[in-house]
Amino acid sequence: MRRTILASLTIAVSALGLEAAEIAPTAVTFEDGSVAQSLSGQPGNAAEGRKIVGSKKLGNCVACHAVSDLSDVPFHGEIGPMLDGAGDRWSEAELRGIVANAKMMFEGSMMPSFYKTEGFFRPGKAYTGKAADDTFGPLLSAQQIEDVVAYLATLKE
Repeated sequence: MRRTILASLTIAVSALGLEAAEIAPTAVTFEDGSVAQSLSGQPGNAAEGRKIVGSKKLGNCVACHAVSDLSDVPFHGEIGPMLDGAGDRWSEAELRGIVANAKMMFEGSMMPSFYKTEGFFRPGKAYTGKAADDTFGPLLSAQQIEDVVAYLATLKE
C-alpha cells in the first residue's frame, strides 16, 4: 500500500511538472550578484561540497582560499578571502551567485566562473594551435554548485 501511494505521488508530481528542473548556465538569473533559485532544484550536500572545495581536480578553491576546516588539504592560497565564516558573511543566494560567477557580484574578481559557458575571450587556434572550441560545459555542474554552497553555508565564525 505504501509503495502504491509513493508511486502515485511520484506520478502526480511528474504530471503536474512540479519536479525541480536544472537551470542551464545561460539561464541563471543574477540579482545584485545573488542567485535566489537552486541551480539543480535539489538541496546541496555539504559533505560533497567539502570534497569539491578541497579537491585540486574539481573546485580547487583552496588554490586561492584558506579554510581551517580543510586542514587535511595542503597548500591553501592567500589570494582570495579566507572562507572561515563564509556562512555568516553571505546568504545562501549570495554564496550561490559568488560560486556560479563571482564577477557578477565582485567586478574585476580573479575567481573563475564555475557555472558559465559563454562570453569568454580566447586567443584562438592561430595563437596556440590548440585552443578549445566554444562547445564546453561549466567547470562545475549545477548540483556541484549546490553542494559547495551547502558546505560554505556551514562555515560559521
